[in-house]
Amino acid sequence: MTYTGLCSLLLLGDDLSRVNRKACVEGLKSLQLADGSFYPSLEGGENDMRFVYCASCVSYILDDWTGMDVDRTASYIKNSMGYDYGLAQGPGLETHGGSTFCAVASLCLMDKVQSVFSPTQLAGLKRWCMFRQQTGFQGRPNKPTDTCYSFWVGGTLKLLDCYPLIDHVANREFILSTQDTVVGGFGKWPDSHPDALHSYFGVAGLSLLGEGGLSPMFPALNVSQSAADNLRSVHRRWHQEETNS
Repeated sequence: MTYTGLCSLLLLGDDLSRVNRKACVEGLKSLQLADGSFYPSLEGGENDMRFVYCASCVSYILDDWTGMDVDRTASYIKNSMGYDYGLAQGPGLETHGGSTFCAVASLCLMDKVQSVFSPTQLAGLKRWCMFRQQTGFQGRPNKPTDTCYSFWVGGTLKLLDCYPLIDHVANREFILSTQDTVVGGFGKWPDSHPDALHSYFGVAGLSLLGEGGLSPMFPALNVSQSAADNLRSVHRRWHQEETNS
């Protein structure tokens, strides 16, 4: 919720001046495990790549990485790469489009993609993502295409600088085929009921394609570019305040 709360504030144009940054960072420290992954809360729960991503986003947004042992987290991500070069929720688990995005986006925010993966691993990762396109994208081999992976996998390809290699026309046609022309919104598949999650990711996938009338995305944080620009201005103000203090 800390990640989504901060993103919501940025989307609304907030300057984050009311956020207790120190408390957020201290909270992250208490959630990291010895293997580099994170719990979602002090009560425990699952620990996997989803919460690694949330912790990375919080650190990036707050411009403070002291709440995370970055090297341990980077090692967790590297150890979660499968034999097929996709990335899983954790070491030894099945590779998946959602966890691959979370892993790659986290490393991008850390500026560590090139240092964590070897050239062979990076090439394999790009190939794994490219092979997820059927018309739209699937999350795993031998699974049906699904609207949300036009962002999860498409966003990963954007971060890896190989998005131009996809079939843009086929991806766009698939996303639009999942739209409900009566009540609006996007579903998981064509002729399925629309829901809020797939409606968001349908719009996000179209944004990655450069669809007219949509705000461009900043995929690493899964927010609009305007929200990311707002964050940059916030960071500049913080840096200026530190310089003047």
